[in-house]
Amino acid sequence: MAHGDERIDRLRIREPESQLASRHWLWLAAAIAAVLAIGSSLWWWSSPGVAEVEVVEPRQVSSGNQARRSAVLDASGYVVARRQATVSAKVTGKIEEVLVEEGMEVEIGQVLARLDDVLDRSELALAQARLRAAESAVRELEVSLADARRTLSRRKELRQRDLASQSDVDEAETLVDRFEAQVQARRDDVAIARLAVELQQQRVDELTIRAPFSGVVVAKAAQPGEMVSPISAGGGHTRTGICTIVDMGSLEIEVDVNEAYIQRVSPKQPATAILDAYPNWEIPARVIAVVPTADRQRATVRVRVGFEETDARILPEMGVRVRFLEPDRVSQDSTPQPASGVLLPASVVHREEGRNVVYVVTDGRLERRGVQVAEQRDNEIMISAGVRAGEQVAAVGPDVVLRDRQRARIIRGETP
Repeated sequence: MAHGDERIDRLRIREPESQLASRHWLWLAAAIAAVLAIGSSLWWWSSPGVAEVEVVEPRQVSSGNQARRSAVLDASGYVVARRQATVSAKVTGKIEEVLVEEGMEVEIGQVLARLDDVLDRSELALAQARLRAAESAVRELEVSLADARRTLSRRKELRQRDLASQSDVDEAETLVDRFEAQVQARRDDVAIARLAVELQQQRVDELTIRAPFSGVVVAKAAQPGEMVSPISAGGGHTRTGICTIVDMGSLEIEVDVNEAYIQRVSPKQPATAILDAYPNWEIPARVIAVVPTADRQRATVRVRVGFEETDARILPEMGVRVRFLEPDRVSQDSTPQPASGVLLPASVVHREEGRNVVYVVTDGRLERRGVQVAEQRDNEIMISAGVRAGEQVAAVGPDVVLRDRQRARIIRGETP
């Protein structure tokens, strides 16, 4: 019986020692991976949640002197375009096609629309045919004039040899004079026909409506098939314009200043414009002119203010508040001025552990940074170190607590 057990033991398949060692390392690696997964899960659930934050972008200021300049007057107004045109046709006609839409940028001379030109082109072809007929008549008379001049030359020769009478010579001269007058008359007809062609060509060209200057289409007022006219007609069924174009480079601000405070405003005076749509964004501006007349009913004087920086967010007819600053003065102080920096809303600067910090959104996480505050004015703080213009600084409510390296999701952003 023992002998049989030994035989069975020999027939049993035994695993090599190397395979047993490999299996042992596999189990060990699986155990380590499980421990790491559990640890990362615990860290994930124990870490702060995702913070939903708005962001603001710091705005660079030129110098500490500019940042310290105080306001002498506030006034409200609107963004207006100095160069704006409602484009229409010079003649009355039916619109064949309109090639623009609202928001489209157009260049000077670009075709905006075309009117029906079938009849005008037919009249142009008729004028061109009349011109060709007049030119043919001139050539025919020039041939006859040349023949009459040859006849006159032969008769003069015959008259010198007493082979022709003086009456024959006079008759030939009269015929030459008649043909010369007819040729001149036909040449005048050619000139008139050429002017008629040019005039008709101009009328055909006027049926193609082009942009008078480069800009952006802000309104489209007509559709194909409608009638358009440079004057109002047709009982309201005739359009007076195709579209309205605004030169975005000509945007400026018009504000009405109470005449009791107009002495505080002067040409070239620095100012700050704040759009109602972007209340945390201060735009450098400067007074262009004080219009030399007053409105007696409202007791105001109109002031033109120009933007010193252009931006696509500035649109015509936007409401704007203008803060007129102290006029530029030549400084007699030789002491160095404070360094330049960036402006941020005061609400985004936090006081933690005895220092001023902000939270910058970087790669989906919050990065806490210490900042150096140069000065504070109104609701803004000037930062001289710690954050740069163009970075995204988190802005949250006063009850929200942020942490360094916390995950963040941006819900909205603006430029102060």
